[in-house]
Amino acid sequence: MPSDRVLHLLGSAAEPVLGVRVAVGQARARGWDVCLGLTPTAADWLRDDLDGLAELTGHPVKSRFRRPGDPETWPAADAVLVAPATFNTLNRWALGITDNWVVGHAAEAIGTGVPLVAVPRVNSALAAHPQFGRSLATLRAAGVDVLTNADGLPADGLPADGLPADGLPVDGLAPAPSGAGNAGFPWAAALAAVERAVAPGRRGNG
Repeated sequence: MPSDRVLHLLGSAAEPVLGVRVAVGQARARGWDVCLGLTPTAADWLRDDLDGLAELTGHPVKSRFRRPGDPETWPAADAVLVAPATFNTLNRWALGITDNWVVGHAAEAIGTGVPLVAVPRVNSALAAHPQFGRSLATLRAAGVDVLTNADGLPADGLPADGLPADGLPVDGLAPAPSGAGNAGFPWAAALAAVERAVAPGRRGNG
């Protein structure tokens, strides 16, 4: 679906990234031109579908930094959605450790003022780490809309702290995906939050 609204969808290595086709389809149905970026581990999980995802979105799937002199292949974003956002991705983003393309792109988006939404996918053991809460607070203070079930996510199966949970989601240390894929991940709520973030009068919208 042609659109002049561009969404940069950035996924990290938690199992819902296996259902990213669903997210792309829902976003396109809402009138977004979607560009998909993946952490290296997420890209490895989806390696057999990367060409298909590029065809679906109409843009190359990014997972690595450009070489000097290479042209930019994506249009500028009207909004950025980081989902699923793992423990590793969220902490690196908050701390400014930009050693993979997804975190670097999300970090730059804070500086450019583009509307940003993130949906954590972190198990309860990692969520209990003291840095995790500090990272969420840092990102929220920087203007990132970090979603919890208090923000309208489905409550079924979520812990009391509102953070979606699944297996160990640390990029580069993540277990092989079991195939659960998109099950239970609140893509629709995430995209609704993106719509709210770009509404007139919100940050990054003039």
